[in-house]
Amino acid sequence: MAKKTPIKPTEAELEILQVLWQYGPNTVRFVNEKLNEKKPTGYTTTLKFMQLMTQKNMLRRDEQNRSHIYEAIHKEQETQQHLLDHFLKTTFQGSATNLVMKALGSGETTADDLEQIKALIKKIEGGRK
Repeated sequence: MAKKTPIKPTEAELEILQVLWQYGPNTVRFVNEKLNEKKPTGYTTTLKFMQLMTQKNMLRRDEQNRSHIYEAIHKEQETQQHLLDHFLKTTFQGSATNLVMKALGSGETTADDLEQIKALIKKIEGGRK
């Protein structure tokens, strides 16, 4: 099997991918309805984006039925990891520490967030012993 090329979705493409990741393979109409729950988006705009995303190998289209079914080629975690790695390299010179310090210093970190972060650190430290 050929190695999949990492994708670099635009913000609009990422919104479409998030619908497909959450609900699974679906029609343009379904994706458009979900997008419209957040902000008005025309059906033809969604269709055009999904057709372009198919050409860019972000989506695959099943044409066996009258209503074409689209699905994401790349998994959500795979795409998130690629985007995070790229963001880390280009914005924080590859320093995860700088990224975390900036995120935690934003003033929007809740007590629950901090507890989850502490638990993750303990888990990581426990795995290194």
